Amino acid sequence: MAKEDFSIWLENLRYEAKSQGISDDTTVNFVNRTVFLPNIIKQDRAQPEFISPFLEYFAKRVDDKKIQNGRVLLARHHHLLAQIEAQYGVPKQILIAFWGMETQYGNVQGNIDILSALATLAYEGRRSDFFRAQLLDAMLMVDLGYVDVERFKGSWAGAFGNMQFMPTTFMLYAVDGDADETIDVVNSLPDAFASAAYYLSNIGWNKNEPVMVEVKLPSDFDWQSAQLDIRKTPEEWAMLGVKAYVNEPENAEVTSSVDGRPEVVNQNITQLGASVEQARMSSDTNLSSALPNIAGKSAILLPQGWQGPAFMVFDNFDIIMQWNRSVNYALSVAQMAKQLNQEPSILGGDFAEGGALSFQQMLDLQNRLNNQGFDAGVADGLPGLQTQAAVRSYQLRQQLPADGYASPSLYQRLLLQ
Repeated sequence: MAKEDFSIWLENLRYEAKSQGISDDTTVNFVNRTVFLPNIIKQDRAQPEFISPFLEYFAKRVDDKKIQNGRVLLARHHHLLAQIEAQYGVPKQILIAFWGMETQYGNVQGNIDILSALATLAYEGRRSDFFRAQLLDAMLMVDLGYVDVERFKGSWAGAFGNMQFMPTTFMLYAVDGDADETIDVVNSLPDAFASAAYYLSNIGWNKNEPVMVEVKLPSDFDWQSAQLDIRKTPEEWAMLGVKAYVNEPENAEVTSSVDGRPEVVNQNITQLGASVEQARMSSDTNLSSALPNIAGKSAILLPQGWQGPAFMVFDNFDIIMQWNRSVNYALSVAQMAKQLNQEPSILGGDFAEGGALSFQQMLDLQNRLNNQGFDAGVADGLPGLQTQAAVRSYQLRQQLPADGYASPSLYQRLLLQ
């Protein structure tokens, strides 16, 4: 990455910013202080939201301590959160879940220079148009006095503040929650919470619908129908045998496995296959067919394949996905909010396949699928929708459950062919 090339790029961007009305002082200062950050590119290509197995991702981000701290903060800020919920219709538990997931309740807001991070991502090429727009809005924020450029710090991806707003989101949706005539999402919780709620409300949050419920799928479930864009009413899913978990499985000893996940132990079963089937059959007594009674449609998601947990997600899940396009992230926010509300943790998925593919392995998997005639699109190392569709096609050819999950075992199968 030639420094001179980056310098020329910065100068060109300065002229673009000036054409949009940003002052000379701001644009010149931007060129003089902005630097290329090569480590940002490495982080962009190793995002845990996309390469970690869901249960591992969730366990690392939502533990008992975080839930306990969240409940304390719910009580501490009850009056403020209740006012915001009444005004915008966004549950207080959802706001606290976002806060906990994004910044450990404000304790880890990031210390990377926002302008340099965004300039690096805009210059590097992947999603360059998106980050270029964010960078111009970040410069506008500086120019309008919303932030002090020397204190404009945040994450490697350019998000900042308690709720990790991107600059464009700030410019469109940030509000003055404490009526002090300034908007400070870094230091003011009223501003941060109100801005987050205003944003969610404006992009379509429905206060009368849930985000998701954990479900149990029948043994004859059509695994291909577990996709975000395949929608049915809860009643239609129920007619296909989908049921909702209601409490912890009974008649089984629950221990902790080496990775901290719950593990069902049955002393009378010696074979793995029989163990899986019996554990699943015994859990049927802890299910209810009473899925949410709403008119809207929902999807079934299998974030860790057909042996992992299953979730029914609703329109509000799509709203969380607009905040962060990762299914793992959105499910974690939703599940964390449920636990903050004294609801149980994840109950299924004890037999989910562990492990994850690295960025390079995912690239290789995509190339191998393409070479065998399964269209995974341009290999990018990320298991997007086209890759999932290619995986399903391959699984059908191999007579495997077509869940679309790019698991380590599927990758090993491809290596042997």
